[in-house]
Formats: sequence, C-alpha cells, structure tokens
Amino acid sequence: MQNKNLYIAIAIISSPILFALVVFPDSFSLSWNQGRGGFLFALAFIIAEIVGLRIIISTKKLLAVVPLAVLTIAYIVGLEYGLRDFILSSSEQYNVELIYSWTWMWDFIVMTIFVIVSLTIYFGKRWIRIAPAGPIFLGGSAIILSLDAFFPYDTLGPLQYVVPYLVQANVWLIGFFDLGVATARDNIMFLKGDHGTMVLQVFWPSAGVHSVIIYSLVMGAFLLKMNIPRKRKSIYFILGIIGTIIVNMIRIFSLSWYALKVTTNAEQWEEFHSVAGEIMFLPWLFVFLLIVILIETRRLKKLEAEGNSQK
Repeated sequence: MQNKNLYIAIAIISSPILFALVVFPDSFSLSWNQGRGGFLFALAFIIAEIVGLRIIISTKKLLAVVPLAVLTIAYIVGLEYGLRDFILSSSEQYNVELIYSWTWMWDFIVMTIFVIVSLTIYFGKRWIRIAPAGPIFLGGSAIILSLDAFFPYDTLGPLQYVVPYLVQANVWLIGFFDLGVATARDNIMFLKGDHGTMVLQVFWPSAGVHSVIIYSLVMGAFLLKMNIPRKRKSIYFILGIIGTIIVNMIRIFSLSWYALKVTTNAEQWEEFHSVAGEIMFLPWLFVFLLIVILIETRRLKKLEAEGNSQK
C-alpha cells in the first residue's frame, strides 16, 4: 500500500505537466523563454527525488491534491480559450516589454505554486529537504522570465556586466581555431565567415547568465539535503559554477560557429539560437548532479564497509 500510494502521488503531481505534453505538445519548446520545456526537467527532478522514499502518504492526502491538479489543468486549458489573451493584454498595464516572457512566466508561476502546495500536503514542511529541486527549478525559471519581461536586453546592468568578457573570450576562440574574422565591441560581435557577415548582439540570457542563477538555486537546494561535509559541498558547488560557465562559453561559441560556417540567414540562425542554450545546460546539470550522487554514494558505501571491518 505504501509503495502504491507513493506512485499514485507521483502520478497526481505529474498529471498537469503530462496533460499539457499530450494535449499541447507544440508548447514544449526547449528554449527557456518560448515554451514549457522546463516543465519536463522539473518533473524529472521531482520524480527522481520522490521515487524510493519510505514515507507513507495517506489516501486522504492524495485526494486533497487531486482538486489542485484539476485546477492547474483547467488553467492550462483556459489559456486556449481567452486566458492567454487576457494575460497578453495585461502586459500593457505593467509596461512589459517582452510579452512572451511575460506569458510563459505565468505558466511557471502557476506550476510552481501547484508543486509546492502538493509537496506540502504530501510531506509537510519536510518537502524542503525531501524534494526541493523541482519547485526551485520552476520558481527560478519564473524569476528569470520576470526579469527578462521587465528588464529586457541590457537594461539589468548587474546581469549584463559579465557579457563583454564572455564575448571577448569567444572572439579569441574564433581566432584561435581560425574559423573566420571576428571582432568585438562591448557586447556586440562582428563576424565574417563562409556565408558572409553577421552582427550578433549578446544579452545576458543569450550569454547563459540565467543558467548560472538557476544552477545556483537548484544545486544549493540539492546540496542542502545531502549529508556530506560542508567543505565538500563548497567544492561541488564551485566546480558546478565553473562547468556552467564553460557550457555557456560553448553555447556562445556554437552560435558564432553557426553564423560563420553554416548560415547567416537570420531566421535559420534564430531557430538554432532558440534551442542551443537549454539543450546544453540542462543535460549538463543532470549529468553533474548524477556524478555528485554517484561519488557520494560510493564514498558512503566505502565508509560503511570500513566501519563494519573495524567491528
């Protein structure tokens, strides 16, 4: 009964995301600000953290979450019957400049609220230590989308500060690999390659600054629940930051390579740009978390074996 209720709990909390995936699959773009692709990664976090728990979830708690799931699904359906238009029209009232980030922001806010309330019903306040990664990923994405909606392009100075340095590093890499001609001025790259010239202006989301923020939130929550020495937590966190920055550099480099070697057609380039970030960052985040889990699991087994041998 315990395992059965646990799987039912997972099914209920997954239902709004799975419903959206089945009914509106086109909305699951991998681009961080153009769809619900982030829902799938959040769902993977939630399932990974709940599966295998030895916590009894009562039938009463399961039934309490069902109406919340129904309301969330109703919100998703309602978007197709006028609710999205209402959200779009409200953007003018709040002086929103990037309306797509504004509309998708509400999807992530609603899903964040649903997941947090559901986990609270399942586990009480302990959810923060039991399954924090999924809701933090969703909430972090909502925050990033809100920043992009209200402070687009380079209007948010602190997040834009590091971009010129990344652009300069990318120009150096292009020259080092002899891919074409590249120069930089502040956050603007001037590229000349096999298919002509292209000018790229890089803002903080395209540079992957948002991924560093999301990584910090998710990894912080993940390490908080792990019973390992603080020094090891700090090492893992710093290594992950370095890895995320490297992934972002690869992203900028790949966007430049695409313009230099594949096409300077703006529409084709934009299609590649829309997926080049998350298709690199999110797998990296999962792989890094998996590596940390494997290392610490092996270390714990080794310590237990040494302890047993000394008895």
